[in-house]
Amino acid sequence: MASVGGQALIEGVMMQNGGRVAVAVRRTNDGQIVVRDLPTSKRLRKLGEIPFVRGLFRLYDMLSLGIRALNMSARIAFPDQEEEMSSGWSVLMIGLAVVIAVGAFVVLPLYIVNSVPSLREGSSIVFNLVEGAIRIIFFLAYIFVIARMKDIHRVFQYHGAEHKTVYTYEAGEELTVENARKYTTLHPRCGTAFLMIVLIISILIFSLAGNPVLWLKILSRLLLLPIVAGISYEVLRFSGKEYDNHWLVRLLVKPGLWLQKLTTAEPTDDMLEVAIASIKRVTEDPIAPVQQAMPVEEMS
Repeated sequence: MASVGGQALIEGVMMQNGGRVAVAVRRTNDGQIVVRDLPTSKRLRKLGEIPFVRGLFRLYDMLSLGIRALNMSARIAFPDQEEEMSSGWSVLMIGLAVVIAVGAFVVLPLYIVNSVPSLREGSSIVFNLVEGAIRIIFFLAYIFVIARMKDIHRVFQYHGAEHKTVYTYEAGEELTVENARKYTTLHPRCGTAFLMIVLIISILIFSLAGNPVLWLKILSRLLLLPIVAGISYEVLRFSGKEYDNHWLVRLLVKPGLWLQKLTTAEPTDDMLEVAIASIKRVTEDPIAPVQQAMPVEEMS
């Protein structure tokens, strides 16, 4: 069975099955579910098949595809406020998000730890352990704060709907609200788990740079990020495949699952309907009609 993944959106869910991507969103003005196909780029597609290189490719693909899907979901959910974001603005948003993430979760923790003389002049292992711990604390604090926001909480509910629906598909069950409702909102292949793996792997990889002066530390972190992303993605793929087979893998995946307790929430039945509409679009015969418990508008 193909590996299907997705992303929570504004009042909707994006699902991806290989090169097929669909966005399903519930319109706020009439409550109807709208399903649209989202074209994917074939550029650099071969890089996505090379071990350890594909991690960086998938990270870029996840960011670019995610921004496009979010933009589409906002336009569908609020048709009366339709404002399409240009490709230039999308690229700018991705770039800004990367700069903020690097600044907040890489440079700032490094600067804080480097300002402590005993750590700056001591063991590189201790330095990197403390730096990594601060980085994880910052990340958890960020997730905890945004999870308290009402709009973000709804996105996290759709995140839970996405996971429940994927579990239903992976179990080979009929894609219905009743079948999806019983599953957990925590999934070992989740992108949130990937972020936690990145945070942990970065502690190990950054330790290889030793304990040089601050500007060299910053430069080494930036240069090593692609390696961290590549290794982290391979760990995520392996853990996703072997999660049910080895207790050690399940133990290693636990931190990512714990983190998902913050980034997912129990969805409502109407949210599950949206997630089901999206996953059906990418897993069933594209010529066949999508069957739903309520009307679904299909748009290509």
